Amino acid sequence: MLMLRTARRRWSRELPSLIDGIALSSGGPVIVHGYDQPAGGKWIDSVIPGRLLALDRTSGEIRWNSPCEVGYGRGFGAGFGSDKEVVVLGPGQQGHRVVRMNLENGELVAAREIGAFDEARVDPDLCICISPRRLTALHTSKLGEAWNFGASGERYHGISRDGERLWVVYKNERLGRQGVLCLEASSGEPIGRLLEPRQRSVLALTAEAGIVAMVVSNIEAAIPPDALQKNGLPNAAGVRVKQGPALLVLASRGAGVERPLWFSALDGELEDDYPDVGLRVDSGKLYVARGATLQVRDLVSGRPLGQQTIPGLDEHVAWTVSQGAFLLAEETRISIFEVPD
Repeated sequence: MLMLRTARRRWSRELPSLIDGIALSSGGPVIVHGYDQPAGGKWIDSVIPGRLLALDRTSGEIRWNSPCEVGYGRGFGAGFGSDKEVVVLGPGQQGHRVVRMNLENGELVAAREIGAFDEARVDPDLCICISPRRLTALHTSKLGEAWNFGASGERYHGISRDGERLWVVYKNERLGRQGVLCLEASSGEPIGRLLEPRQRSVLALTAEAGIVAMVVSNIEAAIPPDALQKNGLPNAAGVRVKQGPALLVLASRGAGVERPLWFSALDGELEDDYPDVGLRVDSGKLYVARGATLQVRDLVSGRPLGQQTIPGLDEHVAWTVSQGAFLLAEETRISIFEVPD
């Protein structure tokens, strides 16, 4: 049985602004997007002006603090471009926009108005925005639209990217159930479906090197029946297969399932008992967050590698992992912890 211990904190810093987004790469500074709460909490417009901060990765010292054309409101995404730039997407005073800012000093490089969205991910080549009815990809360097995708009778709830594969959680409105589909990242062309829409919910999704991890509401509906009947699917929890929620890891072939790798059954009701479950993958490790606990597993085998308490994780605004550095954002605090890598 793994012994639960508290993760070692490298550094922590209280910030003058409320935090609503973060970005962390394998090198370079920590990026924090925030906003200043108006006196009395009252603001006449629907969008509060934002700020972008860069912090030294090693010490947490603030390198620069700059006003940002993206403010606080509906929708947010942040990441790194290919030319030493940070890219931020979200609401502005005149509608949603995407901006590029110099990573060295926070200077505004370019900006463009875009359609409203709920969440976005930023990669060096593409920014992919998701809204209930449509996915839209923008060129990260030029900010122009690369493609958009939407199908009748579908709603979209989450995305994860693995090279040229874009995995999308979607809901079939006629069936009232969720599944996972696959698009070609560079073109937005549909390739196929990893999971048919048989789940009440798919709460978390992440992928790396052709392996897709997710939290599903019904394990029996998520994997081929013969895989269960042959008893060839390792259950990392060490219990019999049963109907109910589970952490499931699949090896993909194209857009379909090559084979289930392993799963770990979860007790209780997914939406009620696991509302904030989160998954991240980095360098062959799967990070599973629930409450204040972070569990680390080998992505391929499911073998437990460590389990730690992360102070503040149960009240997080955002979190991510890169090369053993666990970046946690709380309301006004940003911290980096050391976790098993």
